Amino acid sequence: MRPDELNSGQGETSSVTPQQQAAARLVRTQIDTIYENNANLNPSQQQSENTSPYQKTHSDYTDIHENQWKQYHTAWQNYYQKYYEGYYTHHLQKAQHTLKEQMENSHFRKNQGYFGSQSSAQPEPDETQSKDEALFDLRQKLIGKVQESAVKIKKSRHFIPILAGIIAVVIFLFLQYNRVLISNVTAYVSPGSIDPQNIVIDPNADIIVGSSPRLIIPKINVDVPVIYDIGNDYESQMTAMNDGVAQFAIPGASSHPGQVGNTVIAGHSSNDLFDSGDYKFIFAQLDKLIVGDTIYANYQSKRYTYTVTKKEVVKPNEVDKLAYPTTKPILTLITCTPLGTSINRLLVTAEQINPDPNLSTAAPKQSDEELNNISIPGNSPTLLERIFGTRN
Repeated sequence: MRPDELNSGQGETSSVTPQQQAAARLVRTQIDTIYENNANLNPSQQQSENTSPYQKTHSDYTDIHENQWKQYHTAWQNYYQKYYEGYYTHHLQKAQHTLKEQMENSHFRKNQGYFGSQSSAQPEPDETQSKDEALFDLRQKLIGKVQESAVKIKKSRHFIPILAGIIAVVIFLFLQYNRVLISNVTAYVSPGSIDPQNIVIDPNADIIVGSSPRLIIPKINVDVPVIYDIGNDYESQMTAMNDGVAQFAIPGASSHPGQVGNTVIAGHSSNDLFDSGDYKFIFAQLDKLIVGDTIYANYQSKRYTYTVTKKEVVKPNEVDKLAYPTTKPILTLITCTPLGTSINRLLVTAEQINPDPNLSTAAPKQSDEELNNISIPGNSPTLLERIFGTRN
């Protein structure tokens, strides 16, 4: 706004501030002072009335003193300084007021949206609070709300039935399949614990041993008691295998070490962890034997040496794979396969090489018992088999 407008009252008076009016009055006063000084000049220095317009204007302009020009410019500078100072101060205050109202409205809406009726209980925000501080306060309130909800969920009992169900399923799976896990672990780690005493240097040497019957397989670190002359029914076999491995004598395969015929010995490859006995996984590595490996059987204070000749997998009811005519002393080891199941039976057959097999005695007289009702022994029943009464 120009000074003449301020003087005449024209323009929008609503935007004129007291600072602007004071500046305008100062400028008018200084200008009036300048013109009064011009009026007091010496008449000899003024131009006559009949001087041409060009000469009059030129003379008046050149006769203005330098101090007058400085005063004139200083007056205008002061005016514009005061004018713009008032102008920007007014608009700055207006903008600050508008921003403050927007922040208050926004803060109020957020409190209503996130905290509902609780917003009325919250303290009013400080007018001097910055935007960052307001956001920090809001973030802390949200975190507190989430933590409070988490505590309520933890105290809730709704998840207890789900957790109980999961635990029950885990327990059931362990009871049903623990033999699979443990047998595979045993088969993996047991070669590292081989007892050097089980490694026989000369398989053809005649060695005097103790009277307790034992089966020794150095390759798979087996040194286990053998129970002979027991029944071939399931219960008799399971009871005997609690104390080691057991002879499975059937018609056509009932010989002992040093006799012509097939001496059959059964052992567990995997059994339930909670079953009794210390030999539940004694044959877990029997499948690692190959043709040419050596097996030792101590019987009646004498050691008999055998060499593996073949391996095969049969069904539990294929007992005819054990009973066959032979003129040699044979040793057959049997166990369940795959590990942790009773689906099939693994047969490892070996022939006697020491003492001289030609000096072996005759096999005992075989009974007339039928093989149709006999099955090759296996593992104890699993949890489901105990519940439903089925067993391989």
